[in-house]
Amino acid sequence: MTRESYADTALPHGSRRAAYATALVFGLNACVISSWIARLPATRDRLEADPRTIGLTLLMVGLGALVAMPFVGRAAHRWASGPVVVVTSLVTAVMIVLAAVTPNVVTTAAVLLLFGAANGSWDVAMNIQASYIDRRAGRDYMPRYHACWSVGATAGAAAGALAARAGIPLVVHFAVAAVVAVGLTLVVVAREYVDDRETEDVAIRDEHVAAPTAVRARLLTRRIVLIGVITLCGTLLEGSASDWIALFLTDDRGQSQGAAAIGFTVFALAMALSRFAGTPVIARLGRGRAIRLAGVLAAVGVTAALSFPGYVGILVGIAFWGVGTALVFPAAMSAGGEQPGRAADAIAAVSTIGYGGFLIGPPLIGLLAQEVGIGTALWILPALALGVVALAPVVAPPRTAAART
Repeated sequence: MTRESYADTALPHGSRRAAYATALVFGLNACVISSWIARLPATRDRLEADPRTIGLTLLMVGLGALVAMPFVGRAAHRWASGPVVVVTSLVTAVMIVLAAVTPNVVTTAAVLLLFGAANGSWDVAMNIQASYIDRRAGRDYMPRYHACWSVGATAGAAAGALAARAGIPLVVHFAVAAVVAVGLTLVVVAREYVDDRETEDVAIRDEHVAAPTAVRARLLTRRIVLIGVITLCGTLLEGSASDWIALFLTDDRGQSQGAAAIGFTVFALAMALSRFAGTPVIARLGRGRAIRLAGVLAAVGVTAALSFPGYVGILVGIAFWGVGTALVFPAAMSAGGEQPGRAADAIAAVSTIGYGGFLIGPPLIGLLAQEVGIGTALWILPALALGVVALAPVVAPPRTAAART
């Protein structure tokens, strides 16, 4: 069966070019979301909102994503991921500009609900394309796509800091970010994206599969549920680091705010480097072994960060924490994409569980920290890392994959 890109026949010989295009879309998506995050202080001042109100308003972004993401797989299966990226990126662009001019907290919350739904759906759709490219290329490029997301987030945040320093109005900043990032995304999708819709003869040619209808009848298999659980462990490890490392260093270890910022920077840099190195590591060790090693490193890193008394030792632990955590989510996306005949639906399901971890996990740690302190509350994380170690085999390619042609 022939599969064509929206411009030409890009695969399999053009898989590297398609992979570069996919990585660029990951980076552009991150630029948009980080532009919004970087200007949160200006948004708070514009709305004259207290921290609690801002927190509840920001919750709408995650809520919108959780509501919309489960439906992306069905849309991508019908129209392919490219059109879904086009529509959701355009809605994201409109919503981020509207978020700069809303008159009050209520209207801002409504806009952010739609912003979260669109941006989260864009995220799922680009992961569906990434998984398809990887399966056709026979390589695990997924960690590098997510590394490019980290690079894009850094670039967007830096641009936001410069815009804030220069006093550029929110609506101008957001409009420029939206036009540039989404405009480039539309060009890339039109020129390079591949029709990744599943059909009955895709990934079901193994002798153990009785019929295409039997494959399409089930989505939440035991494997997909376990992939969702390991994704949850990974996102809790990552989200807790993002939200609590700085406060752990200042409140629990008495470090300055500058030293705390360095701590989070070490974590982010370690994650990016680990993701760039992830493709050759997975190629050498296999995905299951690589994620088992990643879980061990994350467990050692968190334990060291929470145990070592000195600042340098804590930073070393944070670095291992980031290195180990980085590969879990990309590996889960790759594994979900191997669901026979249901790749798009499986990626949407796994992504939704992962975003749930980002949304719910860190606040729960905050509630625990209120009772026992941040340093004690974070001791739940080594257990999650050991969960990654135990569940690592579920992300390995299924044995039936070897029989497919």
